[in-house]
Amino acid sequence: MRILHTSDWHIGRSFHGHSTLPHLSRVLEGMTGLVVSHGVDVVVVAGDIFDTATPAAENFDVLTHALTALRDAGVVVVLTSGNHDSATRLGFQSGFASLAGIHVLARPENFGLPVTISDQAGPVHFYGIPYLEPAMVRHRYPDETLRTHADVLGFAMDGIRADLSERGGRSVVISHCFAVDVAAPGTEQGDVERDITSGGLDIVPLSVFDGPDYVALGHIHGRATLSERARYSGAPLHYSFSEADKPRGGWLVDLDEGGLGEVSWLDFPVPRPLVVLTGELEHLLVDESYDRYLDHWVSGILTDQVRPVDGMRRLQSRFPYAAHLEYRPSIVADAGAASYQSRITARTDAQIVDGFLEFVRNGAGPSEAETAILAEVIAEQQAIEAGK
Repeated sequence: MRILHTSDWHIGRSFHGHSTLPHLSRVLEGMTGLVVSHGVDVVVVAGDIFDTATPAAENFDVLTHALTALRDAGVVVVLTSGNHDSATRLGFQSGFASLAGIHVLARPENFGLPVTISDQAGPVHFYGIPYLEPAMVRHRYPDETLRTHADVLGFAMDGIRADLSERGGRSVVISHCFAVDVAAPGTEQGDVERDITSGGLDIVPLSVFDGPDYVALGHIHGRATLSERARYSGAPLHYSFSEADKPRGGWLVDLDEGGLGEVSWLDFPVPRPLVVLTGELEHLLVDESYDRYLDHWVSGILTDQVRPVDGMRRLQSRFPYAAHLEYRPSIVADAGAASYQSRITARTDAQIVDGFLEFVRNGAGPSEAETAILAEVIAEQQAIEAGK
């Protein structure tokens, strides 16, 4: 059986104010073509189907079109909910969808009930674990200690392993979480640091997922291999410039009669590549070597000593898809710690204005033309004050 592992479609997410729906639709259409050409039997989507719990109607249209195309290609689809999804909305009419070979595993109490798909070597059990927020599920199991995401997934995996031991056969677990290869709580190594969290997100030790032939993970937007049998596929589309150098695609997972076989990477089409360009604005606007980025999403990092006026508009005059601008001067003047009063004491008006411009312009004072204009303005004002 050949499986394509994807995740984090985030249908409806914007990119610096731009809709991503047209580009995501192209990627999903290209993915369907790749599924056909590579003989994929099952497509797995490991959570965060939508970007919000209340997706707009047009976002459902994109999902419906993608799922319909996959089913027309003869592929079975298994997807779960992520932390961005509403499990209830995503799972609405999932019973009817399953009759068409689209299995939405979003009910938190059903993590131990697999979707079973058979091939010549026998059954393969797909266990989908929807995103299980501890505060939202612990009331279902009052006899269990479910304080962290690791606790909840450990409990879920115990149930899955028990169910699998009775069914027999090969298995795939689908989970949306932040898994890392660390020791589990309660072990000698794991007790060194009991509060295993990162950035407010619960870390789930990889050992929690011991047992299945393959673990299809979602939540991280870049591909990652935690072990031969546990991987993140990342998102199918670039959703931030921090992902510019990360490939987009999914894992092709082959299960043979003995379990996990070959796993390889499948690149998805990239409708509009991302690039980060760094330098002074005038250089970015005239250097011919940047011509190849005219159809890219562009993030400009300007290193000018003085912040350019109307930098984004000027950058977009050459790069129509410039979407982000950051000012990061290569020279940073030392303004010192002197108070405003000490800066202006015993100084003329012209010197005070010059000092102010130097301060707000990162050490660059007024030009000769500006000095002349300022001198004229100050002289006029002094004449007015003298005549009062």
